[in-house]
Amino acid sequence: MSLEALNEQVKRDLSYLAFGGKDWVQPVSHPEGHVYDVIIIGGGQGGLGTAFGLLRERISNILVIDENVEGFEGPWETYARMVTLRTPKHLTSIDLGIPSLTFRSYWEAQFGEKGWEAIDKIPRGDWMDYLRWYRNVLNLPVKNEVKLNLIEPLENGIHRLHVEGNGAPAEPLLARKVILATGIQGGGQWHVPQMISENLPPHLYAHTSKAIDFHSLKGKKVAILGGGASAFDNANFALSEGVAEAHVFVRREELPRINPIRQMEGSGLIERFYSLTDDDKYAVMAHFFKHNQPPTNDTFERTASWPGFQLHLGSPWLHVEATSEGAVVTTPQGTFTFDFLIISTGLMTDPALRPELRLVEKHIARWGDRYSAPEEIANSTLDAHPYLSPGFALLSRNDEGKKLLYGLFSYNYSALISCGIVAAALSGLRFGIPRLVSAVAEQLFLDDRNKILAQYYAYNEPEFIGDLNNAVSRS
Repeated sequence: MSLEALNEQVKRDLSYLAFGGKDWVQPVSHPEGHVYDVIIIGGGQGGLGTAFGLLRERISNILVIDENVEGFEGPWETYARMVTLRTPKHLTSIDLGIPSLTFRSYWEAQFGEKGWEAIDKIPRGDWMDYLRWYRNVLNLPVKNEVKLNLIEPLENGIHRLHVEGNGAPAEPLLARKVILATGIQGGGQWHVPQMISENLPPHLYAHTSKAIDFHSLKGKKVAILGGGASAFDNANFALSEGVAEAHVFVRREELPRINPIRQMEGSGLIERFYSLTDDDKYAVMAHFFKHNQPPTNDTFERTASWPGFQLHLGSPWLHVEATSEGAVVTTPQGTFTFDFLIISTGLMTDPALRPELRLVEKHIARWGDRYSAPEEIANSTLDAHPYLSPGFALLSRNDEGKKLLYGLFSYNYSALISCGIVAAALSGLRFGIPRLVSAVAEQLFLDDRNKILAQYYAYNEPEFIGDLNNAVSRS
């Protein structure tokens, strides 16, 4: 099979499911212009899958916006530096149960069944190519180079979205529902310890989420702070680009070895997490944060095979300073000098860190507002996460914010404590997207219920038109 033949198969499969039927959502007008039923912020895998899910529900008055240029949405060809995805290749995601839309179908259309059997994990660049294909074959309504700056709630359940960028319209966008499908960083911001940001000039360090000029680091010595998978991805990438030495510093005495996601994938914990009590949700995620995500075996072996790789365990950074020779790092194991530091310390999640939410974030309920964790697992990082509905809706701390937050959904990493990894990991998308779509559709239906019910009661179009004159017995 070729990609052209697969494209035809996708169209045929969707036609069998009556994809593209007439919308049922009641149109809304506004003096400022067109009102979308749903605007999705983010054109990466979560945003694309959600758009497809809404279209399957016959909700087509939608728009996806993404601040990046077309084809470079998400991390895959911007700051992600792993060789392959970490997820097992057989797990499905944004195909939403359509076999011809799976990555496997996409791969086999090009390389055959033996080609599929030959790969261990999905190559990162090929995953991005799959997302590009997925968007095109489904003709999803995405506008690139449109950045959301501010969500402004209006009357009657409409939100005004202030946007900018080369692809942005001159006037704000209007939407009844807004989905923040903004990925791992969309619920807060990447974290750089103050010890580093306050003591070093910007040319001496960068977070792993930023663009790094590795060409300028050829033959030089770099340090990576962090013991998670991303730290080793960046160490391997740096060494493959010609860096002479890459030192990974980990505060723990041992590297994490357990990946809780692998257990979750087969236990029902991903797809049914939302049904747990708050006690269980908090405990599960406290355990998740405790273990972190270790590097994959192939990534570690690939990284460790470089002569210039060094791993420092039990080595938290106690102090950093800039000198004429570079960045000096002090650890319990000694002092080291590097030409450049790469920071792999994850992110902080808190709606207060998101500028687009600044008009409403004070109303957003956090876990710390709704749940008091046992002392032995209490964690301020977890407490700062928004407390969401099972359908990813932002909830209010009080009655004052209910109307302002109504219609806003957070389908990004900030949903972790409330809904599990269904918005944060590839292995959870096939469970999270249908639940999100169902919640959005339900809100739209209940918003329109008066009109829908009035049309139902007024409906009088005959379906049965048989002639009874000769069929009815008069005896």
